[in-house]
Amino acid sequence: MTKIKICGVTLADDAARVSAAGADFVGLNFWPKSKRYVELARARMLVDAVRAAGAARVVGVFVDASIDDITLVHARIDLDIVQLHGGESRDAVGAIVRATNRPAWKAIAARGVGDVDQLETWPVDAVLLDTPTPGKGGSGETFDWSIAREARRRFPARQLVLAGGLTPDNVAQAIAEVSPWAVDVASGVESAPGVKDAGKLAAFVAAVRG
Repeated sequence: MTKIKICGVTLADDAARVSAAGADFVGLNFWPKSKRYVELARARMLVDAVRAAGAARVVGVFVDASIDDITLVHARIDLDIVQLHGGESRDAVGAIVRATNRPAWKAIAARGVGDVDQLETWPVDAVLLDTPTPGKGGSGETFDWSIAREARRRFPARQLVLAGGLTPDNVAQAIAEVSPWAVDVASGVESAPGVKDAGKLAAFVAAVRG
C-alpha cells in the first residue's frame, strides 16, 4: 500500500488531524525561507499533537542546513526521519545520517531523466522526486512523471517518494502511473500555505487508500 506524507504542517489542530486521518508521515519544514517554516518552539507542540492523535512519523525537512542545526532540532523534538531538500552532497548526507542516527530521505529536483542516473548512490532510505522550484517544493506544480517511471524501472529496490503538485484529483493517477513507495503533498490539501483543508485532506487519503 502506498504510504502518505502530508508536508508543511504548521498548526497543532492540523497536525492532530493529519495523524488521525491515517497519514504515515507528517512533514515539518525547518527552512526559514519556506512559506511553511516552523520555529523550534512551535515544532515541539506540533510533534506532541501528531503523536497524541495517531501513529504518523515526524519528518524534519531541511535545506542545506548544518549538522549542528539539524542535530539541535532533533535533540529537541526527536525526529523520526530527516529529509534533505537542498544541494547536500552524498558525503554531507552520510554525515547527517551518522550524527542523527535516523533514516534520511534525499529530495531530487526532477528536471529530466539525467537527474535520476545515480539514485542508488545516495546513502538514504528513500529518494523524493519533486518539481524543480526556487521554493524547494510546495509549489503545487507537477513534473513529467515519465522521469519517475524511469527511476522506478531502473532502481526497483529504491524507495521512491513522489511529490510535486499532487492533489485529491490526480494522486490516484500518479500512483497508477509511477507505483511510488510513498506520495507527498503540501499545497494540494491546503486552503492557504501551511493551513490544511480538512475536506481536501480526507479526500486525498481516500484517493490513495482507494
